[in-house]
Amino acid sequence: MKFFSVSTFFIFTLLSLMSASALADINSLEATIDKNPVMVDEAIRLTVTADGSADRDAFDSSPLLKDFVVGRTSVSSQTSIVNFDTKRTTVWTTTLFPRKEGIFTIPSLAVENKQTKPIQVEVIPVQAQDNVARDYFVTTDIDLKDAYLNQQLLYTVKLFLSSNIERGSLQAPEMQNAEITQLGEDKQYTDIINGRRYQIIERQFAVVPQASGEFTLRGPIFTGEVMAPNTNQRFGFFNRTQQVNRVGPDITVNIKPIPQNIDYAWLPSEMVRVDEEWPQGDNFVAGEPVTRIITLTALGVVEEQLPDIPEFYPPNFKLYPDQSTTATVEKDQNLISQRQSSLAIIPTAPGSFVLPEITIPWFNTLTEKTEYATIPARTITVAPASGQASNGQAPNTSTSTSTNNQEQASVPAQTPNSLSNSNNGISDQASDDLHDNPQGVIKSPLFIIVTTVLAILWLITLVAWYVARRKLKQHSYMNAATNSFGGVSGANFTNTQSEKDAFNQLIQVVKRNDINQLDRALGNWLRVMNNNGKGKVVPGDIAETQPLTTHINALQALRFSKDAKQKSSDASALKSTFSALEKSLHDVRKQSLAKRDKTENRLSNLYPVT
Repeated sequence: MKFFSVSTFFIFTLLSLMSASALADINSLEATIDKNPVMVDEAIRLTVTADGSADRDAFDSSPLLKDFVVGRTSVSSQTSIVNFDTKRTTVWTTTLFPRKEGIFTIPSLAVENKQTKPIQVEVIPVQAQDNVARDYFVTTDIDLKDAYLNQQLLYTVKLFLSSNIERGSLQAPEMQNAEITQLGEDKQYTDIINGRRYQIIERQFAVVPQASGEFTLRGPIFTGEVMAPNTNQRFGFFNRTQQVNRVGPDITVNIKPIPQNIDYAWLPSEMVRVDEEWPQGDNFVAGEPVTRIITLTALGVVEEQLPDIPEFYPPNFKLYPDQSTTATVEKDQNLISQRQSSLAIIPTAPGSFVLPEITIPWFNTLTEKTEYATIPARTITVAPASGQASNGQAPNTSTSTSTNNQEQASVPAQTPNSLSNSNNGISDQASDDLHDNPQGVIKSPLFIIVTTVLAILWLITLVAWYVARRKLKQHSYMNAATNSFGGVSGANFTNTQSEKDAFNQLIQVVKRNDINQLDRALGNWLRVMNNNGKGKVVPGDIAETQPLTTHINALQALRFSKDAKQKSSDASALKSTFSALEKSLHDVRKQSLAKRDKTENRLSNLYPVT
């Protein structure tokens, strides 16, 4: 028992001495860098080593921000005990990226009560070592260095790799007061530069400036790990790697403000168009609702920049607007934004009416002039409702029964003044009025009841139609814009929950070479194939339908290219592309159904047979 007490006291004393030693101040502080000079697109690895006990959070890298971009800082600690002598070392490692050529100073850095010595770094341009083949580097490019506020800039980054990398990441560029969006997927290809073969990874971004002035677009930073040279292979598959850091060159852009003569909602673009759609066709009947869908499409802008669509109608229309929807997609290195407005219109009287022109001004960044997207004014004819006279007044006998017609014919005609009290409703002397006044049939209780019931049924039908239309509208456009935004679609398309019906409907659209109807029919079929899921579905979302992407992109190229009008009129190009799409659709559906049947048969075997 005494031995145990002495041993416990000895261990406690030893630990106390070690703790007291560990809490001592640091003895020295040293800063080193891995290379000097360094090229402007390379990174400097700064290592700060503290001999002694130090707080892991004691290192402050803010003094380095004046001349460098400071990357991630890692910290490690090591403690060793030799002959009861405890030695502790703390190491901070930071990556620094110089942004321009010149001679810069890494200032003195303080950790607790010690400071490092300043270090001078020479940053040389990349051209200074052209005779030496470089293993890894990044280039940047932009299509416009002078642009207008909110105008899209196309920014391209290329990463050159002379050998395979274990892992790596490429950050996005940075710019103040700008919205930056990656366009599409990365492109990978090989090329020979200065006699050396490189694997090239290309990535593109859309940069939309949100303020005017001169700005610097900071190049993206690449961080990767590659196999270290002279790796000792005695450890089997545990290979050593080394870190590689590269930064793309900065680019300065000048963003011009909105011109002073612009007095409309600022919309800079290369193409703006506005389209209308009447799903019910051009037949207008008084009292029957018609839905008008107006779509505004703009190239090279984000959806927040799209203005509201102005709409004006004659006073003989009741309007029930729905909330407009906006969306943005990427196609052919451009952002395409769209605003869609849906409006239920009920003409209240028959006749001929003029719907005013819809005009949206926009600024053409190519010509630097104001242009207008327009829906021309159109004249519509509203037919009277069933049994309603062309002048909008209901005939006196429109709702009378045959018995009433015979009864009325036997009564002498009366003057129009006899209708002056027709709004008094049903009175106790209704029978007398009916006998004395042949026009009094309007006051008949039976007529009042029938009219009221018909009015209630019509109102219920109108409400049910409007609710169903709202639900259908939520899916109609986004399914139609699966790969890109289209123009006006036809009026004969209906969504269906049956895969067979959806496919047959799609094939009919393809056989008609209906490029405006294609996106909607294809989206409906893909949705059914995807178990009637919500939201839009594109061919690339389903493995079986990926072969369709090539044909769809070819058709959309005819639709949205700069020579769209010329190519759309080329019937032979459309016909051949649609024929190839039809064959591919049959092949894809056949393989998909076969795979589905095989999967269902295989799953059924999991259940026990009774």
